[in-house]
This record gives sequence, structure tokens and C-alpha cells, in this order.
Amino acid sequence: MSDSPSRPWPAPAKLNLFLHIVGRRPDGYHELQTCFQFVDLCDEISIEVRADGRIRRLAEIAGVAEDADLCVRAARALKIATGCALGADIRVHKRIPLGGGLGGGSSDAATCLVALNHLWQLHQPAEALATLGLALGADVPVFVRGRAAWAEGVGERLTPLYAPWAPIEANYLIVKPNVSVGTAEVFADPELTRNSAAITINGFLASGGRNDCVGVVRRRYPEVARALDWLSVYGPARLTGTGACVFLACETVDLRQEILAQLPPGWEAFSARGLNDSPLLERLAGG
Repeated sequence: MSDSPSRPWPAPAKLNLFLHIVGRRPDGYHELQTCFQFVDLCDEISIEVRADGRIRRLAEIAGVAEDADLCVRAARALKIATGCALGADIRVHKRIPLGGGLGGGSSDAATCLVALNHLWQLHQPAEALATLGLALGADVPVFVRGRAAWAEGVGERLTPLYAPWAPIEANYLIVKPNVSVGTAEVFADPELTRNSAAITINGFLASGGRNDCVGVVRRRYPEVARALDWLSVYGPARLTGTGACVFLACETVDLRQEILAQLPPGWEAFSARGLNDSPLLERLAGG
């Protein structure tokens, strides 16, 4: 198959199935434990190689300057690290909401790294791309590697999850209230739990874990608290990352339709299927 601008590269969203904060490092970053699962809600990234070496963003993203765009930064970082003389025109079609805890920006950056490594014929190993990505965001490495994973450290120490530990690829309903959450603000809050006891994968499978950010997010963002309470009427709703999105495993079409029919004005909702393998890997193999 040819790599033309008409065939975009997928950048999937992720869910944190749980999130424990087990400590704080001297540099201020937090030690985490979490389980990442992808979902089939994806941004789409079209890339056309340029011979003149320029990196250009062809479509604006509201509230994101070009120099701050993680796709542009990822492309520039890869170009500098490898000395590549080529450039790229990059267009991102956003479907993943900003400020929702779904990792859209990190996923976009990872997709750019993987796609440009292929299109520029750089042959960099996944480990090198993940290391470059970590400087852009703690979630970028899991998107580069493309496998549901148990994560520790700041989220960069990844253990791919295969059967019998692989997450169940459930159908989810993801709800985003009309608010965006500032991750740095949540992690800086003095009331954030930072001393959860470390658990094992088996411990997570037995208990389901929890999200240590919920208390702070509820207090600072009443609309997210409202969304959690509203969705919890239908089942065990959870917060992904620091939010603002909340999600519920929701297998039946009838239940999803019932919930969507009651969605409060101004909120967004997405039906999404859980994935243990990123569609980016399939696209790379197809290319």
C-alpha cells in the first residue's frame, strides 16, 4: 500500500483503568501505577513528506500555538536527533477532546514519531522513539509501543499486558462535561493522595484499583463531579487520568442509547471499543 496524504495515520485515545500515586520524586514528578488501554476513538494525522526540510502544520488547533503543538515538536525532535534532511506537512483531524484525560496530544506526538520514522526511512527502533517521546510527555511512550500496558514510574516503565493479564476489550461510553482539567494543577494540589501502597498486576485484577486524583478533581471541578455522579447511576463510572472525561464499561446498545438520550446539554459523549493493540501498529504494518 502507498503512503499518500489520503490515507491518514491513526492516533488512538487511551483510558487509565486505574491510577495510583505511590510517591513523589525529588524532581517534583510523581511515581504512578496505572493500566493503559487504547480505545478506537482516534485523531487522524495526514503527513506529506517535503524535500526542503521544513516542518509545517497545515491545520490550526484551537488554543494550541504551532510551536507548542506536540506533533510539530515531535517531528522537529526526530529530525534533530537523526539529522534527517527531509521535512513534512502535517494535518491533524481532531476527534479526541482536549483536556479530557484521553491522551490525545501524546497520541498525536507518538503517531508522528512512528509515521515519520517510516516515511523518512530512518529505521529507528521503538525504544529510541519512546525515549524521544518521553521528553514530550509521560504518556507518549505507551502510544509509541502500541500495546495495552501496566505502567510505573511517571508512566514510562511499561509492561505489555498479554493474556491472561490483558484488559478485557469492553465497549465503553466516555462522557466529557463542558470543562477541561489542568493536569499540572491537579498534581500540584496539596491534598492529592501521594502515598498509595504499590500493588501488583494480580492485585489490580483482584481489586480493580481506583483513581487517586478523583478527590482533588471533584473539589476543583464540580462539573466533573457532577458527571461522575450522573454516569454512576448506570454503573461503576471512573475518571480517566486527571479527567475531565469519565467512562463506563457499557456492553449493550440499549443501555448506551438510554444513557445518551439523557445526556445533559453541553456535554459530549463517545461510544468506543477497548483495544489492547493500537491501530497505529496495524497501519504501520499495512504501510
